[in-house]
Amino acid sequence: MWQRFAMGDPGIRTFTGRCDCGGVRYRIDGPVRNIIECHCEPCRRISGHHLAATSVANGHLHLESEETLAWYQRTPTVRYGFCSACSSTLFWRADDKAGRTSVFAGTLDGPTGLVATEAICASEAGDYYHIDPDLDVQAGDRALEIPY
Repeated sequence: MWQRFAMGDPGIRTFTGRCDCGGVRYRIDGPVRNIIECHCEPCRRISGHHLAATSVANGHLHLESEETLAWYQRTPTVRYGFCSACSSTLFWRADDKAGRTSVFAGTLDGPTGLVATEAICASEAGDYYHIDPDLDVQAGDRALEIPY
């Protein structure tokens, strides 16, 4: 499930990404997780469909341009990072997953080589689409001992 990407290693690469207008640009230079889809109601409302994201340790996520980055504090423990100019949602952070940031897959510059491997909160999925049955489908959230 985890892929190792580090600068300087043969065949290893760095990820880059941005919002639609370019006001927020970032670089990832560490290991990332394959894509997890979250179908919970808050993620569906904020993303407009379902959230599809990788995850990275905060120390490997470098903001290269953050002039328009803003944070929506949805609950006391969960927040979403978005561009205040174009409204692209880029990041998700939760206190119970401290030290990590989920990065919305659609904001990564491609090709990424990442694949969706899991769907969480499937019991909250919208009725207008079907979850890929080839994914590891969880009715609720992931166990906290499993790295995000």
